[in-house]
Amino acid sequence: MPPSTAEEARPKAPVPRLSGVPAHKRRAIVVGASSGIGAAIAKRLAGEGYRVAALARREEQLEELRASCASLPGEVIVRRHDAHDADEVPALFEELVRELGGLDLLVYAPGIMPKIGATEYDTEKDLDILAVNVAGCAAWCNPAANLFRTQRDGTIIGISSIAGDRGRKGNPMYCTSKAAMNTYLEALRNRLSEVDVHVCTIRPGYVDTAMTQGLEGLFWVISPEEAARQTLAAARNRVNVRYVPLRWMWVGLVLRLIPSFVFRKLSF
Repeated sequence: MPPSTAEEARPKAPVPRLSGVPAHKRRAIVVGASSGIGAAIAKRLAGEGYRVAALARREEQLEELRASCASLPGEVIVRRHDAHDADEVPALFEELVRELGGLDLLVYAPGIMPKIGATEYDTEKDLDILAVNVAGCAAWCNPAANLFRTQRDGTIIGISSIAGDRGRKGNPMYCTSKAAMNTYLEALRNRLSEVDVHVCTIRPGYVDTAMTQGLEGLFWVISPEEAARQTLAAARNRVNVRYVPLRWMWVGLVLRLIPSFVFRKLSF
């Protein structure tokens, strides 16, 4: 099977990068940690002894996350951050790295998917999607990539979506944003491979989060906790692109093989 139609992974044996290292080197920033996959990843990392900086727009949920992690081996510090505010990232990134005592892992999890009507063409909504799903991702991944480049070690995880595999008419800009995110993360991965820094792209299917609530016809829905488990396992195994759950890889393959004149008739 050609590489473009299967999960990308290194052929070598897995190299642990997120666990099995000294406790003082377990330091992570999780952006978009107030709920869903981001919150589940932050809690799982804290359970493994990480010092975690958890960022999100909703302060109340962040405080709930910190309280829920109080008895865990690691530590969670929280900061309010709106992923729209790319300009504040450089100073905030430096502040958090100093407070954590370094950085080994960055997870970018925010994503917005506003409801779009079948005959709606709303530039304001589209630009809002791009601001969070693409610009916010670059704003956080770029300083992490530069730091990891200098220390020749580190891992970046980007939470994308299977929606980025094709241009679906149901929400054109959301698909576009995830496709852009996929390409950006691939480019970072290729560039940083020269210094042994790993970039992992996660393409979830349906996860039981606020984004999927109220949607009809969902199947293979998994919990955020299970998505977090599979995400971190993929990064530890230095997988490049992982569909979560893995069976969505075959769905993605089928979708990519559907001719455009047929795909445009599908209603999702």
